[in-house]
Amino acid sequence: MATYAKDHENPNGPGDARPTALKIIRDQDLDDKLTGKVFLVTGCTSGIGVETARALHVAGADVYITGRDVKAGQRVIESITQDKRDGKVGFIEMHLDSLASVAEGIEAFKKHTNLLNGLICNAGVAFHPKATTTEGFETHFGVNHVAHFALFLGVQEMLLKSATAEFPSRVTMVSSSAHRVNPVNLDDYNLTKCEYDPTKAYGASKTANIWMVNVIERMYGHKHLHANSVHPGGIHTLGARHLEDSGEKLFKSFYRIVKSPEQGAATTVWAAVGKDLEGRGGLYLADVQVGVLSKDPEKDRAVGYASHAFDEGLENQLWELSRKFVFESGKFPELIRSE
Repeated sequence: MATYAKDHENPNGPGDARPTALKIIRDQDLDDKLTGKVFLVTGCTSGIGVETARALHVAGADVYITGRDVKAGQRVIESITQDKRDGKVGFIEMHLDSLASVAEGIEAFKKHTNLLNGLICNAGVAFHPKATTTEGFETHFGVNHVAHFALFLGVQEMLLKSATAEFPSRVTMVSSSAHRVNPVNLDDYNLTKCEYDPTKAYGASKTANIWMVNVIERMYGHKHLHANSVHPGGIHTLGARHLEDSGEKLFKSFYRIVKSPEQGAATTVWAAVGKDLEGRGGLYLADVQVGVLSKDPEKDRAVGYASHAFDEGLENQLWELSRKFVFESGKFPELIRSE
């Protein structure tokens, strides 16, 4: 199996030697090998979500993408299906700042299929000015974590039903190295008791992503449903459009390590279908490698994770809190009935 550590040793900006999502598919010998498999990918009207979906379609899978903009979604479908592969590509309208929209999106998705082999939680907001979701959650926490938590609860039975020992189901959560900024403050998840800092808000939401998959792995790994978190690398996409000028200048100073969207989707695709990750979960992945505990922030900046990324006690607390949020929203009565 190909390894990619060397390809990441001397980055030289977008389009350099680092692998793309399509290269992962080819190296794994997966062209047209995933016929009949079904994947749901959030946030697919731009950036790495598009390239993730494109690579999965090349592998022969049926891919359902979500987004806010129906017209943009149709343009993405037209772009992906130019490869003339047989797999279906469908668009599900879903606004992650509204749990009602998430619930509607789940129901729309279930009308297309009763199978789901992979859920890829790619959508998110970054460095957003202070704001709240429809339900009143701080925007980063609500969109990046709570909405995806609700989505998982809504499709978990499909993932479990589709899972086999030969082809386990997978949840892939796009997190970020920004999780190292701080953990989630479970006593102030909406950040109302402190001065608002979008960097810390984003960082906390990315920690929440990691905590969520760690619990999924503990709960369902023995049922052939596995979950991993991913740091895609620095990609200049619409997600960072709220950066101030100073942040934009800082981003440009790190241009050499920035990836193209095609490269940024590589670790996500590896997490979702990589043969060497079959049956493995609860991992933090970056640069198409398994991450390591960060001891030298400069040396292991790309693949290192913070010690707070793995904290079973806090992970379980966030899980129970998130279940409470979803059930009390009143938007998911079928989940309450199944309890």
